[in-house]
Amino acid sequence: QVQLVESGGGLVQPGGSLRLSCAASGSIFRLYTMGWYRQAPGKQRELVAIKASSGATNYGDSVKGRFTISRDNAKNTVSLQMNSLKPGDTAVYYCNLVVSLNEYWGQGTQVTVSS
Repeated sequence: QVQLVESGGGLVQPGGSLRLSCAASGSIFRLYTMGWYRQAPGKQRELVAIKASSGATNYGDSVKGRFTISRDNAKNTVSLQMNSLKPGDTAVYYCNLVVSLNEYWGQGTQVTVSS
């Protein structure tokens, strides 16, 4: 079993920055993909950014150039640096981990971008 614990959400003004972090614990093998998805009210959950253990990275189109994902394989953590935030980035952000064809989700952390 894998547990994911997120931190770092909150309220920020448009143009501001936030950093999300997620720590994984449990039965984790070396090869896995870890990242972030988000879900706004009334919308489907969408990809924000994911990073494989190989270093390969994939970003959602709406966050390219503004968000940066990083991970520490030794500590089983992944972070998301979010810059130039917009009201459209308001959502619950979920940490995601895929290992051995099993998928795990964090409890979610709220990010609100508003003046």
